Order: sequence, then C-alpha cells, then structure tokens
Amino acid sequence: MRFDFDKVVDRRGGDSIKWNLYGDNVLPMWVADADLKSPPGVIDALVSRAQHGIYGYAGAPAELAQLLVKRMKDLYDWSITTDDLVYVPGVVTGFNIACRAVGQPGDGVLVQTPNYPPILTAANNHDMITQPAELKMSVDKGIIDYHLDMDAFVGAMTEKTKIFILCHPHNPTGRLMGRDELTQMAQACVDRGVVICSDEIHCDIVLDGRTHIPTASLSPEIALNTITLMAPSKTFNIPGLGFSFAIIQNPELRAKYKKVMAGLVPHATIFGYVGALAAYQHGQEWLDALLSYYATNRDFTNAYIKKFMPQLTVTNPESTYLSWIDCSQAGIEGNPKEYFQKYGVALGDGRNFGAHTANFVRLTMACPRQFLEEGLDAMRRALEPLS
Repeated sequence: MRFDFDKVVDRRGGDSIKWNLYGDNVLPMWVADADLKSPPGVIDALVSRAQHGIYGYAGAPAELAQLLVKRMKDLYDWSITTDDLVYVPGVVTGFNIACRAVGQPGDGVLVQTPNYPPILTAANNHDMITQPAELKMSVDKGIIDYHLDMDAFVGAMTEKTKIFILCHPHNPTGRLMGRDELTQMAQACVDRGVVICSDEIHCDIVLDGRTHIPTASLSPEIALNTITLMAPSKTFNIPGLGFSFAIIQNPELRAKYKKVMAGLVPHATIFGYVGALAAYQHGQEWLDALLSYYATNRDFTNAYIKKFMPQLTVTNPESTYLSWIDCSQAGIEGNPKEYFQKYGVALGDGRNFGAHTANFVRLTMACPRQFLEEGLDAMRRALEPLS
C-alpha cells in the first residue's frame, strides 16, 4: 500500500495546541507532534468503536497485553510477562510516578543534559533535587554528536540519588545509545542502588535499519532495577489518545509503582486501548514507509543547512524525528527561538533543554516536505541579514 505523507492536513483553528499557539503567520515546528495522518487501520478502528455509541467503563483488552509481550520478544528478544505491564495515560505521567515510587522530598533525580524538558523538571514536581550529568558533545564537518561522559555521569550521583531518568532514544539529539554505553550507566546505577526509569517512547522511530536496545533487556539484574516506559503515541501519531505502558519486572518495584497510582492516576481511555491495539496489529507497513520518509526529511534538512546555512551545526539523528541545531556561530543577538519566530517559524527553545543550550533550537521534521521546506526557508531568510 502507498501512503501519501506529502499530503497536507489543515490543523489551524481546530483543537491543536501546536498550531494555535503562535497564530496564522507562524509555521509551528516546536513540539514533537507530527502533522501526518495516523495509519488507516487505527482510524478505522476508532471510527468503528465510536459508532458503537456507548462509552462506559472499559478494561484493557487481553489481546493487547499478549501482543505487547510478543512484540518485546520479536523485536528485542526480551522476555516479559503480562503481569509486568502497567498501563498509564502517558510517559510523562509514567516517570513522575516513578519518582514518587522510589524517592522522597530531598532525594536526588539523576538526568542527562541536554534533555526533554519534562524530564528535567520532574524532580521539582516532587520536591526532589535535579542532578544533571552533561553528555559529551563533539562537532565534525558541521555535524554534532553526543556521547556518554561516564565521569560526569558517576560524578553527578550522591548518596541522595534514588532514580535515574534515562531518555533512550535520546530527545533532543536523536542519539541511539549502544549496548556498551547503556551497560555502563545501568551497572553504575545497580551498584549504587539507583533505580532506572528508561523513557523509550521513541523506540520504534529508529532510522537506517538500526535496532533499539531496551535498557532492561541488558541483563536480569538490570531488568529488576528498571522501569521501562513505552507508547505507540509518537510512533503512530496518536498522543491525544492518552495511552502508554510501563514494563516493571521486579514485583516489589511494580507494587510501589501501582501504590502511587492508586486513586490518583486514571486508567487509559477506551479509545487509547482501541488505538494502541490497532496500531500494533495493523500499523507496521505504514510505519516502515514512515521511517523511510523521516530519514529522507532528515537528509533533506541536513543538506539544506549545510548548503544554505553553514553557520549552523546540526545533529544527524539515528532515531526520533527531531533536529537539534546549534546557532551559536550565526551572529544572533538574544534568543534564537525568538529571533526565528519573527521570520515566521516557531522552533523549540534550547533554554528548556538544559543549562548550556541557550543557543540551540529544536526542529520537528515529522511533517510533509512542504512544511519542512517552508520552515527551513524561513530560517534562511532570518539569517541573511546577519551574514
């Protein structure tokens, strides 16, 4: 089946936070919200369920849990059971639950920087302490790369550290961490009694035939020390349905997690269950085509920047649909996000991703090529007066 990802779907004036925030004269490319229709099988399943006409209390379909168990085995050779699964309405909810499950006010939350903003602010939500560990950045021929700095990682830990929130695949850099890096971090946490909460929401958006490695799949010992968070939301563009899942193989840790949820965290919705099941059952052909489209968008973005905006340096994402761009050599006075917005494109503000990323912007490439070209053209026009 052919999927037309170039087709533009008008989202202005509706309920889209992304498209309504900056008005009609600004192209929004600031948030990880794709401007592409979900798989036909997902749409059909949701329409069919809506036509039923009764939307009462609904439990999770048994086949969904069985499908997730099979999926982990088939994709990663990772053996889990249906008992290991805990459904939550979102991954951000999921790692905030984890903070409360293993920590108390005053305890430490280890995070890497740069990072997804809700991970960086999770500690503050619970009167805990954010303990940042910088990733090591290098630049070669205009391409930014990030790697684990193990000295910085271990150095950020103290006796107060109770949990490490890992973003893997990494947002905003698009890094897909390898087995050695993951093992070093995970073993350091195990040795110090620090629980790992691995946000793997982008695990299915892996480019160029690469393979994602779930942190908990590294060893049985690491599995017992890890809370894994996954979701179909970014993969199949269904974040508004409010469904994700935790995999917690340690029964005691799972019991603590569920206790924090009790009476506070709502169950996933009917449409969340329906959408997730349909996505995993019928969405693979669509996803295969989409990953190819994302890789082409990434290559187009990098080629455009190299040719027309060489004063910028950019990542070459191995996963996600996010481009992380350093504007420090562009001659922009003040905040780059605010500067580009004046020229008609809204990008993610680097200040939200860490203490040393004020000169960065994040560009969302999950859109028809027309939007991507328009956004890059706007950035090019913005830089012309500075050259």
